[in-house]
Amino acid sequence: MRVLHVIPSVSERSGGPGHAIIPMCRSLQEQGTEVMIATTDHGVVSSFDLAPQPGCPSGDPAFQVWSPTSSGAPESLTRNSKLETQNYYKGVPTIFFPLQWGESFKYSRPLRTWLDANVQRFDVVHIHAVFNHACLAAAAACRKHHVPYVVRPLGTLDPWSMKQKPLRKFLFWQFAGKRMLQAAAAVHYTARAEQSAAEESLGLNHGRVIPLGVETNLPPRANGNEILFEQLTDLMGHAYVLVLSRLHPKKGLDVFVDAFLSLVEQKDFNDWRLVLAGEGPNEYVQALKQKVSAHGAEEVVLFPGWLEGDEKAAFLRGASLLALPSYHENFGLCVMEALAAGVPVLVSPHVNLADEIESAGAGWIAPVRKTDLEAALAEALGCEDERAKRGRAGENLSREFSCQRVALRLNEMYAAVSEAKN
Repeated sequence: MRVLHVIPSVSERSGGPGHAIIPMCRSLQEQGTEVMIATTDHGVVSSFDLAPQPGCPSGDPAFQVWSPTSSGAPESLTRNSKLETQNYYKGVPTIFFPLQWGESFKYSRPLRTWLDANVQRFDVVHIHAVFNHACLAAAAACRKHHVPYVVRPLGTLDPWSMKQKPLRKFLFWQFAGKRMLQAAAAVHYTARAEQSAAEESLGLNHGRVIPLGVETNLPPRANGNEILFEQLTDLMGHAYVLVLSRLHPKKGLDVFVDAFLSLVEQKDFNDWRLVLAGEGPNEYVQALKQKVSAHGAEEVVLFPGWLEGDEKAAFLRGASLLALPSYHENFGLCVMEALAAGVPVLVSPHVNLADEIESAGAGWIAPVRKTDLEAALAEALGCEDERAKRGRAGENLSREFSCQRVALRLNEMYAAVSEAKN
């Protein structure tokens, strides 16, 4: 089975989709599926290791950006070439194309040209996102060449998301998005709540629910202390709540910071710390920092910036609680990563994993209101035994979301849509 994954960006800093695509593809590879990613160079050209991959001839680059006018385009990028390629991103065969304009739309004519010339080499195309040029181009190429495709909308079809920039999305949906979704062999949702919301509001009826997979190979908790204290000396000797996501208005962090600061004014909680790990729109991040500064709480609420690799694992393993109080969250990969690490979570009902978390007893659910969040925090931070109990429940729940299990289900979907074509 040959599967092409098309995604506007693989940059983890752009959000969950870029973070999830790599373990998804690695797990598919481990099960014998031949995969390739086609994407733009958004956010990654200068941010990752260019060392050659094992098996590549000495001196070959691990990363290239190609366009139809490039001189000496590698054989692996040309029409009718073999699927195998010497260009890898984090262990996955990947082709990057220049983003030409539009930070949101991410237009790339070279990517469209390559898709039109190459989609026939694949049994199935898996498109990740809806409101982007790469997705439209991939779907159009698949329809032209009669290649079945699957669309993973990333929560963008949820009524809450459709209300953001509503005129632009309405026009996009009417002139392009509706056709793209209706002609898909399947729509890949990552949670039942996402499927229900999209199908009820848009009249779609051919969805499949397959969650995102989570990797569980984090280093032992004890190994991270040195990294933590080197990064943030103010954490030494303190338990902390971790936020590990984009610092974006939809995450409800302004309300959450207010709730946390109110709680730590109480004697029983004044040793706790809050770590807001991530990046986001500068105006919003600065507003959060100003809120903290106005309370004189710079040593209580900490901003380590973007975390990845060993640093991310250390902060995650060392946390007593992970929080994601979003107004809308399609899946929340950081939530499942925390549960896999035995860390209980506090989420809003708008996180599409909330029902599973509540049923498993793996955390706390609270509306995005200061009083409700403060009450949930008080309950969570006030009892170490209860956090440990819910952390163990989270570990058990996370096993249902292992990358290996998810890859098996993806392969079943690919086989079904491929056979339906024939």
